[in-house]
Amino acid sequence: MDITYDYYRIFYYVARYSSFTRAADILMNSQPNITRSMNNLEKQLGCSLFIRSNRGIKLTREGKLLFKHVSVAYEQLHTAELELSNTSLENGIVTVSASETALHGILLPVLTEFHSLYPGVRIRITNESTPQAVQTIKNGLADFAIVTTPADVKRPLKETKLKDFEEILVCGKQYAFLSEGMNHLEDLQNFPFICLGKHTKTYEFFSDFYMKQGLVFKPDIEAATADQIIPMAIHNLGIGFVPDTMLEAAGENKELFVIPLAEKVPTRSICLVEDTSHPLSTAASRLKAMLSAPPRSDH
Repeated sequence: MDITYDYYRIFYYVARYSSFTRAADILMNSQPNITRSMNNLEKQLGCSLFIRSNRGIKLTREGKLLFKHVSVAYEQLHTAELELSNTSLENGIVTVSASETALHGILLPVLTEFHSLYPGVRIRITNESTPQAVQTIKNGLADFAIVTTPADVKRPLKETKLKDFEEILVCGKQYAFLSEGMNHLEDLQNFPFICLGKHTKTYEFFSDFYMKQGLVFKPDIEAATADQIIPMAIHNLGIGFVPDTMLEAAGENKELFVIPLAEKVPTRSICLVEDTSHPLSTAASRLKAMLSAPPRSDH
C-alpha cells in the first residue's frame, strides 16, 4: 500500500483544525489539492475518514483512530526535523505560534529587526488563539508562543511577561454619542457588542471582568481575530474592546470613537510561553532575547 508521508501530514492538519481551508492555509496549498489528497487517502485506506456537511467536517470512527496514531508520529517527526536542522544564526529555523494581539502588539516589529540582522534564518509564524498556541508548544510544534494573558500554563511550560496593554472600548459613527461622556457597563448592555469567540482567552477575560461587576457578558457578534473588531465597529455593527496597540496602529480615524468607561478594565499582558524541558536553538534563543529586551528609546 503506497501511502505518502504528505498524505499523513495533510490529514494531520485537516483533522486537527476540522477544516480543509485552514489546513490549506497552514500548508500554503490550495483547498482543491487538500481535498483531492484526502480523497486519495480514503481510497487507499478503503474507508471514510471524514463526515462532510454544510457545517464543516468531523472525523469518523476510523478517522479518529488514524488521527490518534498519526498525531503522535507526526509531532515526533516534526520535532526531530527541528532538532536536526541547522540552528545557527546563518541558516537556522525559528517557529513561533502567536495570537493576533501578540502578533501586532510586539512580535512583528521585533521580527523586522531580527530579519534584518539575521536574514539567513527562516521564520515560521502560525496565527492561533492563546489556547491553540499553548497547545502547539505542548505538542512540540513551535519553539515558543507569543500570546495574551491569561495563558494559564503549568510546568514544564513557563510564561514570561513581555509587555502590558490596555483594552479600549470603541464604536463607529452610529454610536458616537457614547464618546461624549462617561459610561457604565450596565448602561451599555443594550448595545450590540463585538468580541472574540468563546474558545479564546479574551472572551474568558471579559466574561470574568463582567461577572465581577455583577453583569453577564453576552456578545452579539463574534470576531474570528482581534484585528476584525475595529472594521466591524467602524461599520456600526456594534461596540467592542480593542487592545491599545491596535488602536495606535490604526492611526487617526474620524469614523472610530473611544467610549469612556467608568469601570477600570484590568491591564492585560503579552507573554512568551516556552517548554523548559526542551532547550531553544541558537536562533530561537536570540529572537527570545530580542523580544524580552526593554524597548529602546527613540532619542
